[in-house]
Amino acid sequence: MLEDLSIKDFALIDQAFLEFGEGFTVLSGETGAGKSLLIGALSFLLGGKAGVEQIRTGAHESVVSGTFFLGKTPQTVRELSPEEEPSNAFEWLNLHGIEAEDSRVLLRRVIRENGKSGAWIGSTPVTRSDLAEFSSFLIDIHGQHEHQSLMKVSEHRKFLDSYAALTERVAEFTSLYSELVAKRKLLDELNSDDRDRAQKIDFLTFAVKEIGEAKLKPNEDIELDEEEKKLSSFEKLYSDVEQLNSALSGGEGEAVVSMLKKLRVIADSAASSDKSLQKLSERLDSAFYELSDIADEYKSYEQGLVFDPARLAEVQERQTLIYNLKKKYASSVSAPLAEVISYCEKAQSRLEELDGSSNKKDALEKEIAELGKKVYVEAKKISEARKAAAQKMSAGVVSVLSALGMNGTRFSVQVAEKSGTDVTQKCGPYGIDDIEFLISANPGQPLQPLAKIASGGELSRVMLSLKTILCQSDSTGESTVGTMIFDEIDTGIGGEVAVSIGSHLKKLAKNRQVLCITHLASIAVYADNQVKIEKAVSDGMTQTHVHGISGEERVSEIARMLSGDTASAESLEHARSMLAKFGGIN
Repeated sequence: MLEDLSIKDFALIDQAFLEFGEGFTVLSGETGAGKSLLIGALSFLLGGKAGVEQIRTGAHESVVSGTFFLGKTPQTVRELSPEEEPSNAFEWLNLHGIEAEDSRVLLRRVIRENGKSGAWIGSTPVTRSDLAEFSSFLIDIHGQHEHQSLMKVSEHRKFLDSYAALTERVAEFTSLYSELVAKRKLLDELNSDDRDRAQKIDFLTFAVKEIGEAKLKPNEDIELDEEEKKLSSFEKLYSDVEQLNSALSGGEGEAVVSMLKKLRVIADSAASSDKSLQKLSERLDSAFYELSDIADEYKSYEQGLVFDPARLAEVQERQTLIYNLKKKYASSVSAPLAEVISYCEKAQSRLEELDGSSNKKDALEKEIAELGKKVYVEAKKISEARKAAAQKMSAGVVSVLSALGMNGTRFSVQVAEKSGTDVTQKCGPYGIDDIEFLISANPGQPLQPLAKIASGGELSRVMLSLKTILCQSDSTGESTVGTMIFDEIDTGIGGEVAVSIGSHLKKLAKNRQVLCITHLASIAVYADNQVKIEKAVSDGMTQTHVHGISGEERVSEIARMLSGDTASAESLEHARSMLAKFGGIN
C-alpha cells in the first residue's frame, strides 16, 4: 500500500506531499489542472521513462519519493537461486540483499537537467529496470488509454493466461518451442541444396586449412611487431649502445665509471677527516657499483648484437601472412589476432554441422520428432487449462459487468485451436490456441468480437471487470498487488453507470488500496478519501497544487464536479446529500 508520496519540481508541481490511507481514494480537479501529472510522477517513481522535460521550469532536478507498506512480514522468506523468479516483494528484496524496515520500503528517484537519473530502494541504488520489476509487486496502474489494448486480439491471451496462472508455464513453453524451431532450422540447412552446402563446405574447409597451416599463436602479431622494429633499426640501435658503452666505460679519463672510481678514493679520504661525510661517501660507492653493473650489461648486450637480415626477412614475411589472414577473417587488419583464431574455431564447428553424416541427420530428425511431440503434448495441456479457466473467467466478467450497469450482457473467452493440418502449422510460440474476447451487449444479439463492436464506455467497463477478477483470481493474496490505480476509468460513461462503477470501486477497495482519477461526482462520492489538484499562476509561473480535502472543502469540490457551481445553496446541498448517501456504503 502507498502510504505517502513526496514530489519536488516535477512538471508543474513545485512541491507536494500527500499521505494516502486505506480504501478508496479519488483524485479530482478541473480539466487541465494536472490530475494526470500526479499519476505521471508516480509512474516516474515506479521506473517509468524519465526525461529532462519532466523537470519544472527553473529547477535543476526533479525528485519523487514514496513510502510503501508491504504488508505483514512473512515468518520465512523463500531463498531463491539467481535463476528463480520472485513471487512477491519480500522475495525480491531478499534476492537483492535489501531489507525492509517495519515492513516498509522507501522508493526514491531523481532526474537531473544533464539527463542523468538515479533510483534507490531504501538506501540501495538500483537500475530503472530493477525499480520497475520491484514496483510491479506494489502497484497496478490502469492508464488512461489502456483499455484500448482490448482492441488488440493478441493481448487477450495475456489476460487469460494471467487469470489462469499460466504466464510462467507459457513462458517455459515458448522456450521449448524456440528450441524446436532452432533444431528444425538446422535440419533445413542440412537438407538444403547440395550445391549450396558444398560451396559452404569448400569455403569453410579452405579457411580452416589456411588458418590452421599458419599455426598462429596468441599475441604473435604483437611479438613480431616488436622484433621487426628491433631488426629493422639495427644500425641506430648499435650506434646508441656503442655511445653508451663509450661514455660509461670507454676512455680511462672520460668514462663515467672511471671518474666515479677516482671520486670514491677522494670521498673516502674526506670522510676519514670528517665523519659527517661518511653517508655521502657510501652513497657514492652505491652509485659506482650500480653504474659499473649497468656498464657491464650494456657491454654484454653490444657483444650479442648481430645483424640478421635473414631473420628480418622471415619476420616480415610472417607479418605479411598475418596481415592477409586478418584482412580475410577479422573485422579489420588492426584487429587482435585472436579474431582470426576465433574465426577458425567457429568455422570448424560450423563445418562439422554442415559436413555431418547421415547418422547426424537421422539423430537430429529423431530429436525433432521427440521434441515436437513434447511441445504438442504440453500445448494440449495448456489449451485444456485455458479452456477450463475461460469458462470461469467469462462468468466472472459477466458478474462484474452486471454490477457495472451492463445487465443482460454476455461475455465469452473463446479458445479455438489454430488452423492447420500438422504440428508445425497448429502450434505457435504460445501454444495451439487462438484466443479472443466475444461480447453481446444487447439481449438477443449474437456474440461478436469485442475489438470490433464495443464502445469506449463498454471497453472501460470490460477492462475494469478484467482487472477485478484478475485481483480475485489469486486466493492466497501473495502475488496480488496492494494498490490499484485507475486513470480516468470513467471514459465514455455517465449517469447510473458511473454510480455503478463508483460502488464497484468502493467494494474493490475493501481488500486493497484503490486510487482513481475521475471527473464524475457520482464516482467521487463513494471515495473514502479525496485529493484535489488545482492549477494556479504565481509570479508569472503556472503551478499545480495537490492536497487532500475533507469537510466543507470536499462538499464544495463535489458541487463543482456536479454542476460547475460551488456557490449556490442547491449545488452544495446536492453534494452533501450524495456524500451522505453514498460515502458511507460498505
